[in-house]
Amino acid sequence: MDRQRLDKWLWHARVVKARTSAAALVESGHVRINGTREKSPGHAIKLGDVVTVALDHGVRVLKVTGFAERRGDAASARVLYDDLQGGRE
Repeated sequence: MDRQRLDKWLWHARVVKARTSAAALVESGHVRINGTREKSPGHAIKLGDVVTVALDHGVRVLKVTGFAERRGDAASARVLYDDLQGGRE
């Protein structure tokens, strides 16, 4: 797999608790891909893309390093991205 839907990736990476929440976050304009605001939850992201997500408690900047077929535990979610902020949350 070389691409995945944005909402699905956000859910698999455990940025949000539910896929519907991921879709709502994208549609409301709180997600950027490589610096460009994205409003389509179905937008395909690829390896190396930088995803910036504005959440209630701050902003996360994540570089996509992998994809998953299923949502796993927190340890398996951490291999899907590199935190470009040095782990600050």
